[in-house]
Amino acid sequence: MGEILVGTCSWTDATLIESGRFYPSEARSAEARLRYYASQFRIVEVDSSYYALPSEMVSRLWVERTADGFIFDVKAFRLFTQHPTPPSTLPRDIREALPAELQGKAAIYQRDIPPELVAELWRRFEQALLPLDSAGKLGVVLFQFPPWFYPGNETREYMMACSNRLGQYMIAIEFRHNAWLDNRNIEKTLGFLRDHNLAFVCVDEPQGFRSSVAPIAEATADIGLVRFHGRNRDTWEKRGVSVSERFNYLYTEEELRGWAAKLKGLATKTRQLHVLFNNCHQDKAVANARQMVLMLD
Repeated sequence: MGEILVGTCSWTDATLIESGRFYPSEARSAEARLRYYASQFRIVEVDSSYYALPSEMVSRLWVERTADGFIFDVKAFRLFTQHPTPPSTLPRDIREALPAELQGKAAIYQRDIPPELVAELWRRFEQALLPLDSAGKLGVVLFQFPPWFYPGNETREYMMACSNRLGQYMIAIEFRHNAWLDNRNIEKTLGFLRDHNLAFVCVDEPQGFRSSVAPIAEATADIGLVRFHGRNRDTWEKRGVSVSERFNYLYTEEELRGWAAKLKGLATKTRQLHVLFNNCHQDKAVANARQMVLMLD
């Protein structure tokens, strides 16, 4: 059986800090919070890298503030996952090098940007993760694609291109359109991921929506991933809600036990299994992560 690491998809969520139910009162700085988090869990997902490119300096600090064997999974920058991206989130020199007509837009896509600037953004992202990788603390780079990322030759080629851009790192793929795993496509999808050593991200999330992916337990690489998004149907596709509101859900013990056996089975197919709770509203994710650790012990 592969090693199972359990953690959450953020350690800096504002509602977690404000709840006062996880961090001790003396953990008031970014350094103190990460050190405390790493004393409780052995893995965390970096969410901030989705919103802006991480820096090499910050990655070095994460290495210094965590013990050997601690793992960071890092979300890919949103521009790379075909999400709309405000130009203001780009590094200043890149933003100023954009064509004038792009600088004033509320959001742009990777396809809008000159190829040489795209290549430089990828280079900086790869370089920023190097300290984590060199220290043996980089798990996977998570590409969470949007609901409009449909099955097809073009999208499969794009996933391969992402892998080629970050060739030294393990790439994990999370889909947000149910067609990838429907009866017509599931075997082709999982086969494609296996053939190209791309890690499939299993999910637990509200069902019955076009953006809902079936909660199957499969592994397509030597690292497996399961992300728990909660089951809040009322907010899953609701417009105008905050991220923490969308994932505001506390799993019951019965719901977690339904996954515990599947996780143990999935771990037999992988070298390492990452189990991450994304129901990051107040202390719900850390509470459920602790429950799952006890169930898997």
